[in-house]
Formats: sequence, structure tokens, C-alpha cells
Amino acid sequence: MRTSPPLVAAGIAAATTISLHAFAGSPNAQMQAVLDAHASLQPKPITHLSVLEARKQPSPADAVKALLAKKGKDATPEPVGKVENRFIEGPVGNQIPVRIYSPKGEGPFPLVLYIHGGGWVIADLDTYDSSPRALANLANAVVVSTHYRQGPEDKFPAAHDDTFAAYQWVLKNPKVLNGDPKRIAVVGESAGGNMALAVALQARDKKMQMPVGLVLVYPVAGYDFDTPSYKENADAKPLNRAMMKWFFQHYMKSPADAKNPLLAPLAHADLAGMPPTTVITADIDPLRSEGQALAEKMKAAGVKVDAKNYDGVTHEFFGMAAVVDEAKQAEQQAAEGLKRAFRVPPGR
Repeated sequence: MRTSPPLVAAGIAAATTISLHAFAGSPNAQMQAVLDAHASLQPKPITHLSVLEARKQPSPADAVKALLAKKGKDATPEPVGKVENRFIEGPVGNQIPVRIYSPKGEGPFPLVLYIHGGGWVIADLDTYDSSPRALANLANAVVVSTHYRQGPEDKFPAAHDDTFAAYQWVLKNPKVLNGDPKRIAVVGESAGGNMALAVALQARDKKMQMPVGLVLVYPVAGYDFDTPSYKENADAKPLNRAMMKWFFQHYMKSPADAKNPLLAPLAHADLAGMPPTTVITADIDPLRSEGQALAEKMKAAGVKVDAKNYDGVTHEFFGMAAVVDEAKQAEQQAAEGLKRAFRVPPGR
């Protein structure tokens, strides 16, 4: 992989101020139980696999189900009012799968576009099913979870283009969704967090309706593999430095993409005018430092930011509320951020 450019000076200073650990943290008991369950499924390192093989590996979501089964607990997905699968038209005539989670009640409801993770290469709507269910209930909103074209079959900016197309579809179809057209937010996890911010950046630059709020859960924000958290968590599970390099390698067309503000907003994007944003990071995660630095850069640009780092947990913890208490807390933080955004009249 190419040598990565340094973080912007302000960003790295902010990350150092917030949390510069000498050593990587240790998983708490609940998180360790999930990691052990994942290990029992015998996943192979995706960096040693083809992309097609990598997409078939057991995920952290599978580990949660295995742990629940081991404990004799119900692994049935959290119920919501209604779930609908459909396809919407993509930017190049492609069909984008979306899954719509509606809460119980009459509506119209606020609307959330949810963008899943997977490094722009792996994972799908099934892998990230628990997060949108929780947000639909906690925020009392219709959540549209969108898939997207993935690398290496479709390189940057294909996934970004698809998720922006999904945002435009939500804007144009509030009645179909039983939603309020003036209360639309965007949420993303990991690579999805990167694309959630990219949606807002594109909406601003194209002078379109902006999301009323963002939730960025351990977002990919840069292309620097030498941050404090990358060094601490170089060999962490379920995400490590080698995996992140593998993801970028399969999604980027060329090293020039690493300077694109949509892919690397920490070093290259103007963040002025972004809506109120919740940033959630995990301590045992190579992406922690850049997520924290992004929060500080957004604050410096005048954005209202609610940022919190969760100790004792790893990347992917957010959707694990069934077995990890910190996930419940993080989902509640995300939902409160959304509800605050939904309460503020547009333009204020």
C-alpha cells in the first residue's frame, strides 16, 4: 500500500489532546465474550483471502448470534413496526437494495438514511441489521438502510455515488416512506460513517437540502496508518491496520483518491456548514484517533458536535446491544442526537 499522507496538524493535535494512550486498551468482559465467540467461528484473515472469500467469512454480527445461542437466549432480531425490502435506481442505472424499517405508530415519522460499514468491500444489509432496528425504535424514525456497489468490482467513487443517490431518493419520496420531508438525517458506521459525512458535504456543495443531523460511528476519516490508535491497535480484532489497507487497496482507483475530500475528509474537506453531528468512537479500534480528530475539526469549523469514546470495546461494538452494555449506551447517544436534530426547525 502507498505511504499515507500525515494528518492535518490540527487534527493530530486534537487527537493527541483527547486521548493519547501508551498502550491499547483491554476488552471488557462482555466485549471479550463476543471476541471469543467470533474466534470460535474460525474466521480467516481477510487480507489472505480473495474478496469473494472475504465476503463469506463469519462477521461480528454472527458472533453475537452465536453468543446468544450459547447462553440459551433468543437471537431473534429486535422487532420494529414493519420491515420492507425494495430496490431503488442508482446513478448509473444500477439497482440499489434498500431495507426500510418503520417504527410502530401512525406517523409521519422523521427519516434516517443509514449506511452500513464493511470497508466499501464486504458486508451487506443483513450484516448490519441490528443498528437500523435499534435506531428506528429509539429515535422513533423510519430508517432506510442502503446497500451500495462495492470494490474491487466498482471502485471509488461508486459506493459514495450510490449512497448519495439513496439520500436523494429519500428526499424525493417522503410520502412513500410515511416520513416528514423536513426531518431527514444520515447515520453511518465505519466506511458508512465516511459516506454519511460525504452525503452532507455533497448536499452542501450542490446547494441541496441538507440533513438535519449526522451520526458518525467510528467513521473512516483519513488515509494515515500511523495515528496513535493505528499504532496501538495494529493487530486488533475485529479490525486492524492490515485490513484497513486491504480495504483501501480494493476500493481506490489510484493514490490520488486518498486526497479526495469525500474519502479523506479529515485532511482535505472543508467542514463548515455541516449539521449537528454525533461522533462515536471505540477505544480498541484503529479508527479511534481519526474519528476524534474529525470531531475536533468539525467543532473548529463551527459545527455542533457531541463526541464520545467508549472504553473497553472494539470496532463494530455499536450493533451489539443484545450482549454489550456500551452498545446500548452508544445507540441511546445516537438516538438522542437524532431526536435533538429532529426537534430543531430547519434553518435554525
